[in-house]
Amino acid sequence: MSAVPYEKLERLVQRWDEIQAELNRGPKPAVFAQLSKEFADLDPLVGTIRALQKANAERDDLVALQNDPATERELADLAREELDGVAERVAALEHELKVQLIPKDAADEKSAILEVRAGTGGNEAALFAADLFRMYSRYADLHRWKTEIISASESDLGGYKEIVASITGKGVFARLKYESGVHRVQRIPVTEAGGRIHTSAATVAVLPEAEEIDVDIKPEEIRIDTMRAGGAGGQHVNKTDSAVRITHLPTGIIIVSAEKSQHQNRRLAMQVLRSRLYELQRDQADSARAAERRGQVGSGDRSQRIRTYNFPQGRVTDHRIGLTLHKLPEVLEGAGLDEMIDALIAHNQAAELAAMSQNG
Repeated sequence: MSAVPYEKLERLVQRWDEIQAELNRGPKPAVFAQLSKEFADLDPLVGTIRALQKANAERDDLVALQNDPATERELADLAREELDGVAERVAALEHELKVQLIPKDAADEKSAILEVRAGTGGNEAALFAADLFRMYSRYADLHRWKTEIISASESDLGGYKEIVASITGKGVFARLKYESGVHRVQRIPVTEAGGRIHTSAATVAVLPEAEEIDVDIKPEEIRIDTMRAGGAGGQHVNKTDSAVRITHLPTGIIIVSAEKSQHQNRRLAMQVLRSRLYELQRDQADSARAAERRGQVGSGDRSQRIRTYNFPQGRVTDHRIGLTLHKLPEVLEGAGLDEMIDALIAHNQAAELAAMSQNG
């Protein structure tokens, strides 16, 4: 692993001091907001740098004390014992700094658009899609994020053929971006009279929620149609033309929102369209780095089988990192999902650090 770039750290601390001085002078509101954000980004990093500097100084003092011929033997032995603990603290702080220095995904702090679609397995796949959406909704509640359904297509048994929702809060995309891919379930379907275990699948896509400043959509590039919304099996049919379908003409992307009033549906459909176009831009930008990211956790390939939920054995396995948790109920309730996500983030950070080391 590469050494800690101490010269770079000194420059970051210097920049932190400069920003603090500028903020104290009371700049204009726009400049103040920009500097405040930069200061907030640097502040935890500078805190770790200061802690490392203190630990290094303590280590140097102990080494000097241990090696000084004038030091009494008992005191030298005590210094040697303390040195092991300080050395471990230095190593831990250096690792923490390297992680903090990993280039951040610009979308990490954003809210997200969640799309869950039933895959192979008919009604059972639709029921599993509903289970997944419920899992993410509960996970969002635990993190005090807001979930708003944009569109939903129900199956005959109460599952979802497709459901699209926005999850709003700070850092939503950073936590959920590794959930994109094919999720597989192994269980006895409610429709199975013989008690045989079936395998079904659902596809999850998580997109960073784009703002108007992220994506420029010209009025002439979209066509907006209103239509009558309908519910599953003819129930809850909306008799007014409130559903909205937006077609992005340059890409052919079609977004439908049919859950709210016409005004709300238009807003929500545009929200999803911006996120889809933003993700296209990100994919194009990331293609240049594709080779560097081969060792990292896949975060956008919807065709990649990423996880299996095995009901008979009560386990959840993430195939990308080989992690199995025997906590299926807890994961599906949302509370156990953090352990899986934390492991995915740690795996990705290790891959990033290895890439940084190789690149010098």
